Amino acid sequence: MTAEQLKQLEDSLWQAADKLRVDSGLKASEYATPILGLIFLRFASIKYNKVKPAIEQEMIEQQNSRRQREKPEIAIEKCGFYLPPEAEYDYLLNLPEKEDIAKAIKTAMEKIELYKPELKDSLPKDEYFKLVNDKDKTLPKTLLKYFKDIPEDAKGDVFGKVYEYFLAEFALAEGQGGGEFFTPVSVVKLMVDIIEPYRGRILDPACGSGGMFVQSSYFVDRRREELHDTDSKDLVVYGVERTPETVKLARMNLAVNGLRGVISPANSYYDDPHDSFENFDFVMANPPFNVNDVNLNRVKDQRRFNTYGIPQNKTKSSSKQKEKEVDTVPNANYLWISLFASSLKPQGRAALVMANSASDARNSEADIRRKLIEDGVIDCMLTLPKNMFYTVTLPATLWFFDKSKQGTEPKVLFIDARNIFRQVTRALREFTEEHVQNIATIVRLHRGETERLTELLDKYQKQVDHFTKEADELAPIVATAVELHEEAKQVWDDLQEQITAGKGDAKRLKADLGKAGTTLTKAQRDKEENEKAYKTLADKATYYQSHINWLNERFPNGVYEDVIGLCKSAILKDIEEQDYSLNPGRYVGVVIEEDGLTDEEFMAEMRERHNSLDSLNEKAKELELLITENFINLQL
Repeated sequence: MTAEQLKQLEDSLWQAADKLRVDSGLKASEYATPILGLIFLRFASIKYNKVKPAIEQEMIEQQNSRRQREKPEIAIEKCGFYLPPEAEYDYLLNLPEKEDIAKAIKTAMEKIELYKPELKDSLPKDEYFKLVNDKDKTLPKTLLKYFKDIPEDAKGDVFGKVYEYFLAEFALAEGQGGGEFFTPVSVVKLMVDIIEPYRGRILDPACGSGGMFVQSSYFVDRRREELHDTDSKDLVVYGVERTPETVKLARMNLAVNGLRGVISPANSYYDDPHDSFENFDFVMANPPFNVNDVNLNRVKDQRRFNTYGIPQNKTKSSSKQKEKEVDTVPNANYLWISLFASSLKPQGRAALVMANSASDARNSEADIRRKLIEDGVIDCMLTLPKNMFYTVTLPATLWFFDKSKQGTEPKVLFIDARNIFRQVTRALREFTEEHVQNIATIVRLHRGETERLTELLDKYQKQVDHFTKEADELAPIVATAVELHEEAKQVWDDLQEQITAGKGDAKRLKADLGKAGTTLTKAQRDKEENEKAYKTLADKATYYQSHINWLNERFPNGVYEDVIGLCKSAILKDIEEQDYSLNPGRYVGVVIEEDGLTDEEFMAEMRERHNSLDSLNEKAKELELLITENFINLQL
């Protein structure tokens, strides 16, 4: 799908939410479930349709075999679930209007759960009866029509984009409380690419809709292709989510993306359904920030929290206060930080999103941070740009742990990524795929994986060569289009001169001028289209070349080195001098920009000005032709 097609699809999906808002009478907090349930059905049908021929073929081939496998068993092996005919999207979509569509959708959901026990009680069912009343029963059918536009050739990344987009839009509409907010896909991609969860067990103790698991799966697919690894996936996910409705969404997300794992409804502060202590190869999450009402007595004796220490209030309550109040943790940020460090196996890695304030927190939090640093488990600290999140502007830092470093001389990589972003809207920024790879490569160089930089540069160079070749092949066509335009313009100009001078038959000249005008208009259109196509290809080649230049300028020797304003590898002595702060800004330094703009911002501004100039020039040409034609008509 092109970006334009995806945007159009996203708009139509959001229209469905508007339809519910107007016609159903549901609250905003209620319409998410039925809508996402139908999206799940559509995604599931698309995926199932792709393996359906293989399922049917195996059913035929085993007819003369001793071992006869049932169709559901074969389907689950090939795509992770089985869709009975009554649960397929097209079946529901093509039901007559007079049918009870809400009941049919409920039946479909029940049959899917029957063959996929992990989804038991997770798919919406009775919610669809809330969309109908005695006067109007058409809303479920209308919603089915909205979602039929998700194309049959949609790939896994489109599933993720649309699914996560819709969740983001709901987060945008409803807002998020308690320090919780939707994590942008590009941030999750960066976390995944740095810890590289390829095989093993992965925990997200605040998993929300399961988006981090989905991105982990995409990483595995991409890395398997890069390594030519034909082994089956060996990544099992374990999530914890306290909101029942979100638990259901996460289970749907896992099912439609073919992920193996368990999503448990629980509160990670007080419950540990997956026995997390030193039990996971990878841990990643975006936990709620700055929660201050966690019951201290219920967490203080849990080793997953107290291994590095429990955050304590600065002053003790008086006896009278203790009688009235429950002791609470002053700020739960360091409960999460401790949980991540203690949940890892000896070679495990972790990534979490955390409020910037945690990097310099004082009092008991400072003592915990010091222990973590001296233990050697903190691998990298990365400051994110502002405005990366959909619903909040709170600045955030990514923390990365590597348990394999435990017991070694502490060394922490600090990265300041505040100037690395693409401006999506005035209020929203994101990382491009190349930004993600560039930043992740800095971490890999720091680990000594120098070949990864070579691989990335080679990948970019192939893109440069590809788009340069296509541009070069198009260049003669552009030259021909320019030449034809010039010839057509010359014919037009000659006829104008003849008419102005009164030479020749006026009627014939007017007819010839009309034909010349048509030819000129077509030639101008062909010229502009070919020039635009050439510019697009050239811009893409320039874009990838800019990333090659960015990496080579900062790491010219192909190995890690500190870069002022970007990254710094700090040993324990450096960190001690900064009073055990983990704020990257204290270490990397600042590059003074004369114009106050980053490279990305400068290029974006220049590109915008150039596009404006092109637009004005094109408009001027149109006006010139119109004025000339009107003048000629007046003379005739």
